[in-house]
Amino acid sequence: MGWRLRHDIGNRPETEITQQSARGWRRKRAGAPGSERQYWHGKVFSVYGKGGIGKSTTSSNLSVAFSKLGKRVLQIGCDPKHDSTFTLTKSLVPTVIDILEQVDFHSEELRPEDFVFQGYNGVMCVEAGGPPAGTGCGGYVVGQTVKLLKEHHLLEDTDVVIFDVLGDVVCGGFASPLQHADRALIVTANDFDSIFAMNRIVAAINAKAKNYGVRVGGVIANRSKDTDQIDRFAEATGLKRLAHLPDVDAIRLSRLKKSTLFEMPPSPEVEHVQNEYMRLAAQLWAGEEPCDARSMKDRDIFDFLGFD
Repeated sequence: MGWRLRHDIGNRPETEITQQSARGWRRKRAGAPGSERQYWHGKVFSVYGKGGIGKSTTSSNLSVAFSKLGKRVLQIGCDPKHDSTFTLTKSLVPTVIDILEQVDFHSEELRPEDFVFQGYNGVMCVEAGGPPAGTGCGGYVVGQTVKLLKEHHLLEDTDVVIFDVLGDVVCGGFASPLQHADRALIVTANDFDSIFAMNRIVAAINAKAKNYGVRVGGVIANRSKDTDQIDRFAEATGLKRLAHLPDVDAIRLSRLKKSTLFEMPPSPEVEHVQNEYMRLAAQLWAGEEPCDARSMKDRDIFDFLGFD
């Protein structure tokens, strides 16, 4: 049985894809006649980093890289702007909040196909959404989205789950993906503000790690020609750099074209970054030892970074 993915709860045409349905997995877990009991061995990553650092670009291209390794991938955008997955879906898909409004917030009426959308190369996409700007709590919405995904066992119906989380906000609902992740990946640039934010994210991840299985997976250097400040900070705090994605114009253009980097015209620069994403995906799938990372106090990192 495959999912039948609908673009809303109205009368738009349905698109059937060949993927094991969430309902099918539930039956197998319950021991339905004629089916063997199955156990999930997928991997869950939460991507954090300073606002505007390129988390969505990194998450989407990493999702495609995993899919090109033959993995079933679910990317979950955890930002009220709901723009995490548009390079995959080529549109701003309805959010979980949009869909809930259509059923007067009776979540029991929803099915996975109501809020899960298929993107490039089969990557499945969910956008949490949020309240209008300046009102409500976006973190609460993220928490409710995670709850809905768990109710439908969608976190277990894939090989790889990637949470793309709003900025460097790690309080309340925006920290809830850490409760479900195996590894937290931090996207940063080779500058003061990005590394300063990364330090606080490390502290938040370590706080969650006291009660949950999440650990710091490592650092992805993005939009940076050099990595000297990143590497210096990583060495001092027990972090490790997993990948280096240079500041090439093709990445900027891919966003304007509403495409992933894997759909861009070939060039030496594009192929270099594609290969880096593929290498990173293979490395993460093979299993990456967590970092024994220690955050600095704000005053200490202020004095540590930069030049005299």
